[in-house]
Amino acid sequence: MQSASDRHEYPAHWEADVVLRDGGTARIRPITVDDAERLVSFYEQVSDESKYYRFFAPYPRLSAKDVHRFTHHDFVDRVGLAATVGGEFIATVRYDRIGADGMPASAPADEAEVAFLVQDAHQGRGVASALLEHIGAVARERDIRRFAAEVLPANNKMIKVFTDAGYTQKRSFEDGVVRLEFDLEPTDRSLAVQYAREQRAEAHSVRRLLVPGSVAVIGAGRSPGGVGRGVLGNIRDAGFTGRLYAVNKAFPQDLKELDGVLAHRSVRDIEEQVDLAVVAVPADHVLDVVTECGEHGVQGLVVLSAGYAESGPDGRERQRELVRHARTYGMRIIGPNAFGIINTAADVRLNASLAPEMPRPGRIGLFAQSGAIGIALLSRLHRRGGGVTGDTGVSTFVSSGNRADVSGNDVLQYWYDDPDTDVVLMYLESIGNPRKFTRLARRTAAAKPLVVVQGARHGGAAPQGHTVRVTRLPHTTVSALLRQAGVIRVDTITELVDTGLLLARQPLPAGPRVAILGNSESLGLLTYDACLSEGLRPLPPLDLTTAASAADFHEALARALADETCDAVVVTAIPAIGDATTGDAELAQALSSAAERVPGKPVLVVHVELGGLAEALSAAASTAPQADRAAPRTAGRAHPFRPLDFPADPLPEPSDTAAGTPRLIPAYPAAERAVRALGEAVKYSQWRREAAEPGKVPEYEDIDERGAAQLIDGLLARGQGLTLGTDETCDLLGKYGIQVHRALHAPTPDAAAEAARTLGYPVALKATAPHLRHRADLGGVRLDLADEEQLRRAYTELTELFGRPEELRPVVQSMAPRGVDTVVRAVIDPAAGAVLSFGLAGAASQLLGDMAHRLIPVTDREATSIVRSIRTAPLLFGWRGSEPVDTPALEELLLRVSRLVDDHPEVVAVTLEPVVVAKHGLSVLGASVRLALPPARDDLGPRTLPTY
Repeated sequence: MQSASDRHEYPAHWEADVVLRDGGTARIRPITVDDAERLVSFYEQVSDESKYYRFFAPYPRLSAKDVHRFTHHDFVDRVGLAATVGGEFIATVRYDRIGADGMPASAPADEAEVAFLVQDAHQGRGVASALLEHIGAVARERDIRRFAAEVLPANNKMIKVFTDAGYTQKRSFEDGVVRLEFDLEPTDRSLAVQYAREQRAEAHSVRRLLVPGSVAVIGAGRSPGGVGRGVLGNIRDAGFTGRLYAVNKAFPQDLKELDGVLAHRSVRDIEEQVDLAVVAVPADHVLDVVTECGEHGVQGLVVLSAGYAESGPDGRERQRELVRHARTYGMRIIGPNAFGIINTAADVRLNASLAPEMPRPGRIGLFAQSGAIGIALLSRLHRRGGGVTGDTGVSTFVSSGNRADVSGNDVLQYWYDDPDTDVVLMYLESIGNPRKFTRLARRTAAAKPLVVVQGARHGGAAPQGHTVRVTRLPHTTVSALLRQAGVIRVDTITELVDTGLLLARQPLPAGPRVAILGNSESLGLLTYDACLSEGLRPLPPLDLTTAASAADFHEALARALADETCDAVVVTAIPAIGDATTGDAELAQALSSAAERVPGKPVLVVHVELGGLAEALSAAASTAPQADRAAPRTAGRAHPFRPLDFPADPLPEPSDTAAGTPRLIPAYPAAERAVRALGEAVKYSQWRREAAEPGKVPEYEDIDERGAAQLIDGLLARGQGLTLGTDETCDLLGKYGIQVHRALHAPTPDAAAEAARTLGYPVALKATAPHLRHRADLGGVRLDLADEEQLRRAYTELTELFGRPEELRPVVQSMAPRGVDTVVRAVIDPAAGAVLSFGLAGAASQLLGDMAHRLIPVTDREATSIVRSIRTAPLLFGWRGSEPVDTPALEELLLRVSRLVDDHPEVVAVTLEPVVVAKHGLSVLGASVRLALPPARDDLGPRTLPTY
């Protein structure tokens, strides 16, 4: 497949693995001259009806001329792509560039005719829509802007593929044929369609793993012990509702059962369909197992086997081969080196993991890349849940191990509209596709809370098994960026559980006002101080004294919840005199009863040395009458948000089961832990309210996106990455309406004088040496030079102070209106994705780190907020009698830079410094741009799986 075409080398970057509508996978790649036999075999399997729809006439077989035409492409004017499973074609698509007369043509003609053919057995899987996305991306790369397709009126399936794509199209009918024409430029609707298809496909692929009808454990040994035998027992003991098989090639021929489970020597020997295979064999034998599973039609794999990327370079290559081999058969993989998966749903009850006990069913989705952390999280949720089924149990659990294929992004797609999951908790050690993660996080957080703790966030040690993208941003900045996407970012797994329990059990607070009541004045004051530290607004604590009875707590809590100046209540409790067990039960019942009567506000309990109170609270909630549980526990959904990236994709409705579940009051052993969890809930609630109106990315008529793309392609043709020169920088920025003040090089005094005459006085003389650039405080800048005499004197002063002109690199620039010096930056950060940054120029941003950051693309509301969020923002708005500057012009500049980086992933860094913002307008006095080929997984373009 590496054959050269007659005009271009084989475009390997067009190869991609995709997830189809039913959750299976396929590989998309260019068709080459080596594919003649595959094409003929594929065509023979297509029905006569499908052939008729493709060629408008009976066409039983392809002629030798047809085969040559359909396999010989120049990858510019003629391109063919195939979708393959098991190495064989299941669908093809082709475009041919045409001119205005409809005849074959070459560039600069920008229209092409496109046609599909899908094998009948694979129709309805979304193959054609995936191929359309990819052939459209190829066409845009080859400067084709419009597709035309001729379809028979009876071919409703293909007409629907084109119609549902979301592109702007025209339709006409002539000579019994429907002609469709559509532009290939992405629109809000086409992107929404693409993302919605991606979500459904990836969610379905995860569902096939988590909700199997049958499971085979491959590598289950006859002797007790061992990973395979242990997992087999865990699945059986959990009461798995489907069919379970034990598989081991070492089984004797006459062995029919193992621990009451049907036993086989190979998956091939199982007569029924096997949906999921749990693989626990040595790494050297896994590929053979994958082959058997693929040939038997297994849909997915959980690979527990170790010896892959976590073991070194050889293991990493073994891992790549594992993924490539599994995808050949359309299978997805969790692992390798995985801890396993769990689904507590009553109609599934799957514990295909190394966890010896099935967790309680509940509403929390749990993802952990580390098996050890997964064990810890499951254990803590079990202990804190008080032993009852409810919100604090687990809906599904995934431990991805080396995350070679299925990742946190995939599981987020599943949880987004999973009716059994209300809260998502994730432990991440790396984010493989940060752009996609923040996009999915924003959408998920708009429907249900997403709490994340990230290991290895400081880059001290790379987790074994998967490459960590090293961020260039401080941890606090990355955390702030994720919070802008709605992620509740915490630092420890203790905080992860604390926050998750609150969000699973209680409604979201409407604001930061907190009432505090309890039977200890000191504990109340500690809680009060903790609230202040978290940015909350506590009311004066109410001390009920140590003599308070359960009835006193009930009355005080009911009054606090009814108070309109209160958004949440923290109850503090210390042991009372007497029978502690009875006291716990009575107090729990009193608090639960009061909370149920006023259901709209969250309640938390801080207990000191009341070991039984948490369990008693759970028991009280589980025995409360259903009539008292009328309040929906998903009160936070009162602020619906249709995210920017998904304008056509409605949010899932709260599940029917949520409204009738007990309202469990979370209990914490320390005031700081309770208040920290409450503080996260308050910030998340505020994000939900603000996210209801996220703003929009404005359009600017003077932006020349196509011209910028052509310029970038031409520049990158020189090499893999480069920093643009001054003229190139100005040219590219100008395509986006960003004008940079001209700066002329002045290697001699005479050259400086000539530059000044060209620009016109007054001028500025600047040293651009790296140690002096943008450092007016060091004296490397001379301003308001009114004539040649002043210019030459300033030139002499600079060379006497700082050295020869070749070291100073002086430039002459026309003067800009006075104002506030600012800096605008945009970078593609490996861990956070595309980031826009803003601050004042000079020490404020460099020394104090007073920079604000937003994820790209930035909306108009976010541009307004970023300008106002730096600590030195008052300098822009008339601080101490100074004149306010033109912040609307500054916001527009930020939006234009955001558009440039978002439209062109090759732009990996932009720096505008200084940007002088005056009373009216602004001046960009310095600019630099760096280009590089975009990463393979940048979340732009058509749907693809990670490449191995």
